[in-house]
Amino acid sequence: MSAPALDKPSAVRRTKPGPDGLAWTVLRLHRGAMWVWIGYVAISLGLLLWLWGPGSADVQAAFDKLGYDGAQDNAFQGALSAFLPFVGNTFDTLFYDPLTLARIAACAIAVFAAGPLIARELEQGTAQLAWTQSISPARWLAAKLYVPALLITVGTTLVVILYRLVWDGRNHLLVAGIGPRDFDFSVGPATVANALFGLAIGVLAALVLRRTLPAAALAGIVTYLVGAFRSNSWPLQGSYQQPEIPVHSKAITSTGAEIRDPGCMTQRCLDQHDITGFTRHYLPSPDYWPRQLAETGVLLGLTALAVVAAFLVLRRFQPEPPVTPLTKEVSA
Repeated sequence: MSAPALDKPSAVRRTKPGPDGLAWTVLRLHRGAMWVWIGYVAISLGLLLWLWGPGSADVQAAFDKLGYDGAQDNAFQGALSAFLPFVGNTFDTLFYDPLTLARIAACAIAVFAAGPLIARELEQGTAQLAWTQSISPARWLAAKLYVPALLITVGTTLVVILYRLVWDGRNHLLVAGIGPRDFDFSVGPATVANALFGLAIGVLAALVLRRTLPAAALAGIVTYLVGAFRSNSWPLQGSYQQPEIPVHSKAITSTGAEIRDPGCMTQRCLDQHDITGFTRHYLPSPDYWPRQLAETGVLLGLTALAVVAAFLVLRRFQPEPPVTPLTKEVSA
């Protein structure tokens, strides 16, 4: 009589969460914040696409008719549209709204990282519970950092790239002054680095204070101050005002020659000067990349220091090994 065949043991499902499992856990726990971030990116991209297309139609028509003076008149009269009357309905005003949103987003990232992402879990004990389930504090913190960092990097990079494209194609419609200078020297790789700095400083504040409201307040204030500093201090932006951006602004005659824009406001004046069109665009500033690279390097350096400090502070949260009868005998 043959012995009954033994069934092969089924594969035991791994219960120890791997990197992918931790990432999905972070996304599930903070899916509300994830959707808010996606909404912010979508709104910024949508506004930029609108500014690139129909949002610039009226001011472009004014520029084609009267040149830079037409664009100025359009900006001062607010003759663009009434789609966003409570925000400002001129192209010159709406163009800078995505930049304002990006600066607010950096502070919001710091507040979120300090509060809901880290400090709240430390206060409620959910982090300590996770550390007792085969998840080390270091792995827990790494997941808390790299998951939002990936979303922040991708989203902010998309906004920056589209913003620069809109700038390249529509900067001739903006009224000259501090606005174009501030934009040109502010939007670039440093915009992404500033958002990542907000994440890192928020995590560090949460681990140091371990209280949601104080950590969120401190992180938001520090990120805001760094943003203000980078707008006014060299090597981030210069201890002096940003230099004037060189601009090529000419009127075009019927022969195709480029002449100085006479500032005509009537068709009769245009006919007298034989003007049939206009050209205007800001030239690349030689100061842009040195400032952007210096600012990006400083911000990424501060971000790295904050991350290292966060892991060093985390050491005090290392759970003690469980006491078993065997360990008692060994200690005795």
